[in-house]
Amino acid sequence: MLTPLRTKRSKRSTRAALALCSAGALLLTVAGCGTDDGEGAGGSPPPVTVKLPNLKGKQLEVTAVWTGTEQKNFTKVLKEFEKRTGAKVAFVPSGDDMAGFVGSKMAGGQPPDVALVGQVGVLREFAQKGWAKPVNDATKAELAKNFSKGWQELGSYKGKQYGVYFKVSNKSLIWYNTSAFEYAGAKEAKTWKEFLAQAQLISDSGTDPVSVGGADGWTLTDWFENVYLSQAGPEKYDLLAEHKIKWTDPSVKQALTTLAELWGAKGLLAGGRSGALQTAFPDSVVKAFANAAEPDAAMVFEGDFAAANVSDAGAKLGSEAKVFPFPAVGETAPVVTGGDVAVALKDSEASQALLTFLASPDAAHIWAEAGGFISANRKLDTNAYPNEPLRKIAKAVIAAGDNFRFDMSDQAPASFGGKPAQGEWKALQDFLKNPKDVEGTQRQLERDAAKAYGN
Repeated sequence: MLTPLRTKRSKRSTRAALALCSAGALLLTVAGCGTDDGEGAGGSPPPVTVKLPNLKGKQLEVTAVWTGTEQKNFTKVLKEFEKRTGAKVAFVPSGDDMAGFVGSKMAGGQPPDVALVGQVGVLREFAQKGWAKPVNDATKAELAKNFSKGWQELGSYKGKQYGVYFKVSNKSLIWYNTSAFEYAGAKEAKTWKEFLAQAQLISDSGTDPVSVGGADGWTLTDWFENVYLSQAGPEKYDLLAEHKIKWTDPSVKQALTTLAELWGAKGLLAGGRSGALQTAFPDSVVKAFANAAEPDAAMVFEGDFAAANVSDAGAKLGSEAKVFPFPAVGETAPVVTGGDVAVALKDSEASQALLTFLASPDAAHIWAEAGGFISANRKLDTNAYPNEPLRKIAKAVIAAGDNFRFDMSDQAPASFGGKPAQGEWKALQDFLKNPKDVEGTQRQLERDAAKAYGN
């Protein structure tokens, strides 16, 4: 059974097309993953595969963190819902703190009807408090038809289905500057050993190999999660995510020791460890791609959302900037995912109908055409995506089936897994500063985890 984990919204303030690949399944380039303005060609009418009720006269308020192009594209989905049902839908951005936003609305007695939540932990919190309402039979039927068991389980809590994963993301990618690779004679790495060897080759050529945005602690949790999942395996990953094993476990020691092979090595981090600790995530991408011909770094690790930062840095996706799956540390390469789950905060016919619509391929079709979106909906026709690379990426998402794990730190209580200058973020920043202190880092992680989990 898949353990529900959750995703940090701060990771996804600037996201682009997702690239999710199972080990060895996809040699990924992102050429043509969207037009320059973030819009796809699209334009064809979405299919009608799901029956929705007449909701004329009903009003809905929907909240999500999305702004800019993401908000614009999601609004297209809501407009189609209005067209089919007669309901009127208002979209209200929540800001990054979805739990705080909804909590304040609940306290005032005026919660939104539906929220798109980026954290499974927040979904579970809403369910525990009775804020989230279980989905109805129509939505259950759509989920059963269209989504793998793993995605259904991630939207569940204590045996009840509460959420619909509408938009998904991937956090197991290495983005690289093709000019730096060509100059060094480097190649894409399939294993951790190869990755370190290629990094050394690039360093020897005169370019800093790996840019790390260590000023943002969440990037370091992503490094750990990918290494740990590949090395310790999914079962251990689930246990650690629930704090059913301690952070002093030998498997954690092994993962930290592996990370230290990179973080503690001389000449492999752009700017060294101190430089990495002073580099925010967006700047870490800029180092690799702002000057495509003579970059300050050759590679940067992060999820699909880094594509937006690559474009902002002026590099051309698919030519100057390419990407490959996070290398296998153990037997298989890791697949760490994220996503936005829709939950009803009012148990009304209208809110339930919107969840049913979001669980259908009809809704996914609309945003897929616009670009910057990938769905885990198995029934979505991949021809809806604006180009072949996105279609391949989408097919890889579906092909992954249940062989993925959600972001570990996002499952944790926020005080441990999601807050600057404390918990896991702080402990891993301290470890980046001193990668020799493996056991001290473990003890610090365990103290903070025990306090946050209450055990």
